[in-house]
Amino acid sequence: MAASSSANMAAQAPANSRDREHSNYDIPDNYANLDELAPSPVENPEENPVYLHKSLEEERNEEQDFHRDQEMERRNPTTKEEPERTEDKKAQKVSKLATQLYTISYLILFSFLGTLARLGLQAITFYPGAPVVFSELWANFGGSLFMGFLSEDRILFKEEWGTPTYHHKIEEAKKRARDEESGSEAGVDLEAAKKAHNSTKKTLPLYIGLATGFCGCFTSFSSFIRDAFLAMSNALPTPLNHSEDYGRSAASSTSTVQRNGGYSFMALLAVIITTVALCISGLYIGAHVAIATEPFIPSLPYKLCRKFLDRLAVVLAWGCWLGAIFLAIWPPDRHDGPPEIWRGRAVFALVFAPLGCLGRFYASLYLNGKIASFPLGTFVVNIFGTAVIGMSYDLQHVPLGGVVGCQVLQGIEDGFCGCLTTVSTWVSELSSLRRRHAYRYGAASVIVALCFLIVIVGSMQWTRGFADLQCVH
Repeated sequence: MAASSSANMAAQAPANSRDREHSNYDIPDNYANLDELAPSPVENPEENPVYLHKSLEEERNEEQDFHRDQEMERRNPTTKEEPERTEDKKAQKVSKLATQLYTISYLILFSFLGTLARLGLQAITFYPGAPVVFSELWANFGGSLFMGFLSEDRILFKEEWGTPTYHHKIEEAKKRARDEESGSEAGVDLEAAKKAHNSTKKTLPLYIGLATGFCGCFTSFSSFIRDAFLAMSNALPTPLNHSEDYGRSAASSTSTVQRNGGYSFMALLAVIITTVALCISGLYIGAHVAIATEPFIPSLPYKLCRKFLDRLAVVLAWGCWLGAIFLAIWPPDRHDGPPEIWRGRAVFALVFAPLGCLGRFYASLYLNGKIASFPLGTFVVNIFGTAVIGMSYDLQHVPLGGVVGCQVLQGIEDGFCGCLTTVSTWVSELSSLRRRHAYRYGAASVIVALCFLIVIVGSMQWTRGFADLQCVH
């Protein structure tokens, strides 16, 4: 019944149809497989009358049923609903091709921003005397926190309804609760509005860009597993003690202190437990921040998003990607003599970042819906990206290609692998799957990825050994 009410609300979404008849997106059905909008990790006290925590498996099955019911109603509309359907068809003026262009453009643009944020945060938190020496921890925490905020937020995109339906239902429920009236009927309406609101968020290119693009690229599962392996093998880079050397060298040194296998196992657990626990905490903190700041968060204007931001994103995304390619070919410091540092620090990473982000996006669309209890798309990209970062790490320490070759490989690690793999979506899935499925999925992800690095990187490190890096990064 809730799904049917949701379908009716979705059909009536653009209430001011005269102002919005050129604005509805034509979204493919497989966008329902994006796990960036998993069930909220916390309970919003304002929704107590209707709050029923559902697992990711239940949410995905219900959403697939919801889209299936919508499709059946579109094919066999009743006479009573015919005027609404006719109006809805008139409102769907943004073609599927344009919608996909906007979505891809936002993903490209936010992959740049997420990559730069990750590299910048890594630079300012990896300093001489830093208490935490695995480089990606704070970026993974920050991306998970922002993901938690987006999962619970109800205000930023409320104008996407034409009228803020969900917001109005919340206010009605509060008023009825204050008047001590029966909340059963309001509860059904509120639950239907919440379901329709969540389904609508997944259809917004800007939201997909923020959740899949920025949060996914801000965090990096492959770098997290690499840090865990290096900690286990007593090769985790540590900041140098002298700031003057820190600025001139590869920014790190490797510990030469010998230790036994027990200490190595403890170091491995330290990286894994600290990262997973802190990122899940960040997800919950972000959701609490969204609830606490709800009265103060402004809504994004509907026309601004549809008529200005969408089109601006297309120009900025493709222009910036083309600009990054030009900077990689003709870096500004190419006449300054070696070493050239522009390309090694960020430019190559920006060239490869969109490829990783788009690869993860399409893997989620086509694979996450295959097994409800095991997000196959996220698992595949995390494992594949970890294998690629291991191979790149090996080739860097052969060394291959001198300074430029080392910088290209660093760009693959920071850009392609960093954006192909994600911690924010992974911890969101862990927090929303049924407990048994979550432990199985989380353990499989970490163990399989770590085994790949042991085979790829360990076989090189423990036989031939590693040479020093030829580039500064």
